[in-house]
Amino acid sequence: MKKGIRISTEPPAAPLPARTRRVRVLSRLMDEAIPIPGTGRRIGLDAIVGLIPGVGDLIGGAASGYIILEAARANVPTITLVKMLANVGVDTLVGVLPVAGDLFDAAWKANTRNVALLEQHLSKTEALEKPGEKKAAVGASIVAMVVLAAIVLGGVALGIFAGRMLWRQFNQ
Repeated sequence: MKKGIRISTEPPAAPLPARTRRVRVLSRLMDEAIPIPGTGRRIGLDAIVGLIPGVGDLIGGAASGYIILEAARANVPTITLVKMLANVGVDTLVGVLPVAGDLFDAAWKANTRNVALLEQHLSKTEALEKPGEKKAAVGASIVAMVVLAAIVLGGVALGIFAGRMLWRQFNQ
């Protein structure tokens, strides 16, 4: 091996424009993929998939988690990550309510809000990685994923609890 050549086993970080493009596409798919004829409004797969009890909220949470993960990798400040997690938390927790939650999912558009937060951060800074920032980004990513998992699992548990209560109410 020649002197000065460094071989890394880590995959190269995606350039920020590619990250931005990926999260924009995912956000549009999840929040605005399907036009509602005659209304000028759009809904996404998040609202459609959310109709599947339990599993739909997990799928939506995973897609939202990817956007938050990319934001953490882009060194978004912690307060912005907290806002993003709050958007997903509100979307997930209200989304578990039958019918009303699905209507809320169609209107809230947490992924679109989170991409806007990410793009706002990227427009303010070039987000170039400096030595030591990579560890901070990894730590923030791990914390964000743990919190997101807790939100999604809490939402699923709340949905199961609400479903059982409704089942008992209607079967008495």
